[in-house]
Amino acid sequence: MTFANPSRRAFLHGGAAAFGSASFLGSTALAAIDPNSFAARTFHASHFGPFEAVVRDGKLVGINTMMELDARPTEMLAYGVKDRTYDKTRINYPMVRKSYLEGWETGDTKPELRGKEEWVKVDWDTAWSLAAKAMLDTATNHGNEAIFSSSYGGWSNAGVFRPNVLQGRLINLMGGCTNTAGDWSAGAGQVIMPHIIGDMEVYSGQSAWETIRDNTELFVLVGCDPIKNNRIEYRVADHGMYAHWEEIRDNGVKFLSINPQKTASDEYLNAEWKRIIPNTDTALFLAMAYHVLENGLEDRAYMDKYAVGADKWIAYVKGETDDTPKTPAWASAITGMDEQEIKDLAELIAGKKTSFGASWAIQRAQHGEMAYWSIVNFAALLGKIGKPGEGVGFSWHYGNGGMPQGGNATPVGMSQGRNFVKKIVPASRITEALENPGVDFFYNGQTNTYPDIKLIFNAGNNFMSHQQDTNRLIRALGKVETIISVDVWWTAATRWADIVFPAASTLEQDDITSGGTYSNDRVYAMKKVIEPIGESLPDYEIFEGLADKLGLWAQFTDSEDKMYHIKLAYEASGAAKDLPFEEFWEKGYARMPVPTEARGWVRHAALINDPEGSPLHTASGKIEMFCENIANMEIEDCPGMPMWMEKHEYLGNAKEGQLHVVSPHPWFRLHSQMDQSETLRGIYKIQGREPVRISAEDAASRGIEDGDLVELYNDRGTVIAGAVVSKDIMPGVVSIYEGCWPSLDSKGRCNSGLVNFLTSTQRASGLSEATTANTSLIEMRKCEDAEGPNMAYEKPAIIEDMELAAIDDEVLGLDRLEALTKALYADMTPGEKMFFERCTVCHAPREVTHYTQQQWKGIVPSMFERAGLDDSERELVMDYLLTNAADAN
Repeated sequence: MTFANPSRRAFLHGGAAAFGSASFLGSTALAAIDPNSFAARTFHASHFGPFEAVVRDGKLVGINTMMELDARPTEMLAYGVKDRTYDKTRINYPMVRKSYLEGWETGDTKPELRGKEEWVKVDWDTAWSLAAKAMLDTATNHGNEAIFSSSYGGWSNAGVFRPNVLQGRLINLMGGCTNTAGDWSAGAGQVIMPHIIGDMEVYSGQSAWETIRDNTELFVLVGCDPIKNNRIEYRVADHGMYAHWEEIRDNGVKFLSINPQKTASDEYLNAEWKRIIPNTDTALFLAMAYHVLENGLEDRAYMDKYAVGADKWIAYVKGETDDTPKTPAWASAITGMDEQEIKDLAELIAGKKTSFGASWAIQRAQHGEMAYWSIVNFAALLGKIGKPGEGVGFSWHYGNGGMPQGGNATPVGMSQGRNFVKKIVPASRITEALENPGVDFFYNGQTNTYPDIKLIFNAGNNFMSHQQDTNRLIRALGKVETIISVDVWWTAATRWADIVFPAASTLEQDDITSGGTYSNDRVYAMKKVIEPIGESLPDYEIFEGLADKLGLWAQFTDSEDKMYHIKLAYEASGAAKDLPFEEFWEKGYARMPVPTEARGWVRHAALINDPEGSPLHTASGKIEMFCENIANMEIEDCPGMPMWMEKHEYLGNAKEGQLHVVSPHPWFRLHSQMDQSETLRGIYKIQGREPVRISAEDAASRGIEDGDLVELYNDRGTVIAGAVVSKDIMPGVVSIYEGCWPSLDSKGRCNSGLVNFLTSTQRASGLSEATTANTSLIEMRKCEDAEGPNMAYEKPAIIEDMELAAIDDEVLGLDRLEALTKALYADMTPGEKMFFERCTVCHAPREVTHYTQQQWKGIVPSMFERAGLDDSERELVMDYLLTNAADAN
């Protein structure tokens, strides 16, 4: 690297790249089907679906849904997209927290005032300068590991050029940073399942829906709500499974739902509801296994051929190892289910062709690994994995699981490059890491050490709304010197920052993406619809400007504009074989074929059909009902087989008056996205607060009526929510959606209803270090003293006319970067380059050296499916991974 490299200024002065000036790039998209309609429509795509944006006089005036691409659009698309584009919570200018701006040279930045004091409007050069200095100060004084990226997930927009990817590319050019490991969504499941069944499972394709329709007799939903959760997708929702769920239902498949509350899917699929105390699924499946064994209903031949460790687990189930037989009577006291009901359920499942669909919610709990494992073991006990109409699935609720898999290559993003920092922080351990620099922790079989974090860079991620015990997180952030945030709106993650870059929404920039998380059968143009609001910039231009300030512009951009990279992304997809880019961009989308044979695909059938030729990617090549590798880790809270373990908080040890709070994904939002839509809030909020579902019995005993404001509270915090009194949730349990925007009143209560002021930072286990958001007890009372309206959707106080002195570049010390990075760079192998280009754009990038060869073999099936790699590409990446794995020679 050298500071003699071309700069962004020189590039702009010399004119745009030849491709970027091509005339077709500014054209409108697919013409309206109605020939008499207003013609100014532009094609775009989002997590909420594809659409045509109707623009008049430069302003978005309407959203035209497209029946040929999405037959069942949601209210989030119809109302939310337009609402949030012009919402008053837009960040219109670069902003710096007042004390940070006043003290950036002296270091007296008063971090304790984050979230409380005014913001100052600054120009872009000031914001870039302060951010560049903070990053270089941190790397120079503390090492790159002191820079922490909280930008995992990539859910902020559906495009390939997501801000977390662009941030990773830039920071890796200056040596890298500490990244998160795993994710919040399925942290426990994605760590345990490769050991047990050889695949992450939580992001894997499910058996093709026709195999369920034609073969399944009983479909058991374990906390699973596909009708609600499939309303959105990681890429572009097309709601393709909805009609197929109806076909499955109408073909006579019986649905049964094990859940503390009745769900939308239960209504839609006519499911029989089986009430269960939260976090006790493991006890239920152990007891059903006991009943199966007592009645000789197990399939010994299946276990002998396709599984290992069955005898050790069966001995535990029978009580031979701990003198506690896991009988239905034993489980009844734990689960709240009747003993006979457990027996009947076990016999029903054993006697039918049964498929299991389990949610991610049940593993977001203490010992969440055990819940997943117990389902796998119970299904294996009955010989019900890998057969047409039978099996286990942990992704039916995600990305339209069940759609036939196309196997097509999808558009690629920009390479993030090599991260030279090997430190990690598990996604749900951010608070613990901040509090415990230098302390060792165990994660997925390896001992790691928490870094001493001095700077947090957060791009397109609202980590403040989804980390547990928010008050504890706020306190822990006090030791961080600088927090930089890139976002479109004043979310919690921006309100508790120091420097905020205002990003343009996806409607205000060009991008490209694909549709069908599993079908992978469409490529979408995300065409610019309107000009950026205020002084906001597209994410690419934000990081381009910061790269320029750091002297890394040429390396970051490859001296090309974003449209050049969009075209390259398209040409890497399967669609490019049949449709030139220019025609694709004009039309707005391209279809790709799905092989006919995909319609008959059955998950795990390869093992059943050829156990020797198609072994699982586990240590044994079989289903590990007892896992020697995990047992040998000697983790106190994660044994080598699924066992029932007491929770630190659940109804089994609750004090009088305590309730168990669960926090599922919302109906009208994507986590915190769309909470700023006034139209949507008007549909479901109660007195402007998040609704909380309460049983009629619990409401009556506390004098609460439907529509009242209530306080939910424990030692961690208090939130105010609106009561929805219902007969469809079991007594002792309350349900409040995760992800709303917080607002603190004078008493420190969240006046908006963000559940994470109540949830615990307790880890799932020492194996996964994952979240336990659904393992939390609270108390509840009617709220008699709410302090006025919820202010979560108002802008913070802003000083717009503060006089600012120009920052001298000499003070920034930008020349320090060359010394930091000159020894780092080497040519990447083809497999390494492909790994970072194709396999690290979904959720957090994975550090190669943190996983063994066997673990990588279990991870890559899901990863390769999402990346759309062909056989030769998979071979290149696999060679890179195995050569650099933790146990490589």
